[in-house]
Amino acid sequence: MTSVLVAEEEEESELSEKQKVEIAKWFLLNSPPGEIQYVAKDVKSILKDDGVFNEAASEAFPLYNKSHFIVLPMPDRSGDVLVTSFGELEDNAFLDPRTAQVAIVDHVKQVCEVVRPALDEELASAYIEEFRFSLDAEILKYVEEVYPKGVCSVYCVNGKDAEGSGFDFELAVVISASRHSPQNFCNGSWCSVWNIDFKDEQQTVEVKGKLQVGAHYFEEGNVQLDTKHECKDATLFQAPEDCALAISSIIRHHETEYLASLEASYLNLPDSTFKDLRRKRQPPSQLTATPWKAPQ
Repeated sequence: MTSVLVAEEEEESELSEKQKVEIAKWFLLNSPPGEIQYVAKDVKSILKDDGVFNEAASEAFPLYNKSHFIVLPMPDRSGDVLVTSFGELEDNAFLDPRTAQVAIVDHVKQVCEVVRPALDEELASAYIEEFRFSLDAEILKYVEEVYPKGVCSVYCVNGKDAEGSGFDFELAVVISASRHSPQNFCNGSWCSVWNIDFKDEQQTVEVKGKLQVGAHYFEEGNVQLDTKHECKDATLFQAPEDCALAISSIIRHHETEYLASLEASYLNLPDSTFKDLRRKRQPPSQLTATPWKAPQ
């Protein structure tokens, strides 16, 4: 009778295949920047079920790649492609507006397999392209100056078929920079997205930014940082070159300000956050002494 009950309990405690997939996906999606391949290797060895792992990986990797804005070199060495939902055409095809090419990627292997020319309908109109091209040039100069190994791209996400003034449209600036140094037990990433809303009737340009910094230090411990920040600004609707200069100045200002605030927070950690984590010592007047007694 006892053996039967034990067998029933073991059967009830066994996870279903769907539960295993969801748990595996959670671990993969919560991998620190640049470490999903290491996590995947461990998850696969624990599962010991290629079918479950492949299902989890096929669902988790695309989401992870797009949320972390990973950068993949194109096989023809014509540049890098950002894996982001702003440039996503299909499940594994991503537009690179700067080179007018479409990269076909393998999400799980995290490689760009092939590149093809973009179709006309996949690109913005000549009118929109003037604004996109001018902004892309200014953002590229900014990123090359500020972010080592940083990559950026400017996409048209709304109104790409506008043929002239009188229409609203929206561009998105994506900046991705990372430093992966597993041999030194640390990895880090910077991701920022700027939605640029051109309002023709009001003759204004609204700028909304979402900034995210992630870091992982794991030498003799496990310390992770995941911080996010949002901001907004505005400027006048002007000629493409003038708009590009104004928008890039706004982005530079807010990102510099946010980085300065992060640095200030780090300097205050020993005197604020870490200090609060430690047990507060009582002053001598509040301490009660316990008489010492010799052991019997």
